[in-house]
Amino acid sequence: MTKEKVIPQIRFSGFTDTWEQRKLSAIADKVTEKNVGLQYIETFTNSAEFGIISQRDFFDHDIAKMSSLGGYYIVRSEDFVYNPRISTSAPVGPINRNKLGRIGVMSPLYTVFRPHDIDTTYLEYFFKSKYWHSFMNFNGDSGARSDRFSIKDSVFFEMPIPIPHIDEQKKIGAFLDKLDSLITLHQRKYDKLTKVKKAMLEKMFPENGSPYPEIRFKGFTDAWEQRKLGDIASDMVAGGDIDKDLILAEGQYPVIANALTGDGIVGYYDKEYRVNAPAVTVTGRGDVGHAKARLVNFTPVVRLLSVKSEHDVFFLENVINTLKIVIESTGVPQLTVPQLAKYEVAFPRQLDEEEHIGAFFKQLDHLITLHQRKLEKVIFAFISL
Repeated sequence: MTKEKVIPQIRFSGFTDTWEQRKLSAIADKVTEKNVGLQYIETFTNSAEFGIISQRDFFDHDIAKMSSLGGYYIVRSEDFVYNPRISTSAPVGPINRNKLGRIGVMSPLYTVFRPHDIDTTYLEYFFKSKYWHSFMNFNGDSGARSDRFSIKDSVFFEMPIPIPHIDEQKKIGAFLDKLDSLITLHQRKYDKLTKVKKAMLEKMFPENGSPYPEIRFKGFTDAWEQRKLGDIASDMVAGGDIDKDLILAEGQYPVIANALTGDGIVGYYDKEYRVNAPAVTVTGRGDVGHAKARLVNFTPVVRLLSVKSEHDVFFLENVINTLKIVIESTGVPQLTVPQLAKYEVAFPRQLDEEEHIGAFFKQLDHLITLHQRKLEKVIFAFISL
């Protein structure tokens, strides 16, 4: 039964035994139990993104016809299901565990198997890894249909599974389950905060020509006024070419391009810069119109636009981000200084109100970034195992 022995690089304290490698057929049985007499009518589906869920939840209605359910396989709690449909996130098809806590049925196009003598949480995370993909790619193919992976059942159940002692399996499963929960927690917090920001951008700035925002800080009641960006700016410039020989990996003055990742920073100049901070940059090429407050002197490049004014930079960043900037182009969209200058935005009459709004969004962005970084850290820890 043991084909090969393996030892992982990272282990929990107290575990020293060599892992065994067993065939899937040695720790799981193929389910061939048909839904005779229509014992069960809830049809499951196996999604790469959502796992095993009710077909009605996935499609908003039942896809399978009642008359065909008698030929479907019965899927019990803790059974595993292989879906041969391939996707970007599941290049050989997903294998998921039935964690719904109830019995349903699945099409015979799926491969259903019932594990034994193995911790199901450990096995679930094994199939979330890419460890088994090489076996699938070597022994199967995409078949006649490009969206489905083809592998014979007899070959599929030859798949090698690394097996530690049952206590170590449980430790690994519990640890990865906790990491997974942390990812979900930070993802939910991040998603919630981004939704809050979207809602506040709509409510804290006037809409549809109104001079009054829906939500205001206490003590401010004056009407806002419409101003063109070109009229309120003391300077507006577009980035040009850079001297690549002077670009450093680290330095004092950032060189900023139109990229939305990494704050757009592509390197640093040690002694030179073009724009005195504070200022706001606005992407002028590709995905145009994204504003970002800048507090350090910088050099904009590749048509990145820069706006300097006497207004609060965090307020200006967010008010520009409320604009619906559309550039009609048959090629790569480009926003120019004259085009940006013509856009009108609403400004409060009191600088104090600007500063209150700017500080609010600055803090909200800080919280969003904090949870994004925590999420990235946990995900990195997860995929590095």
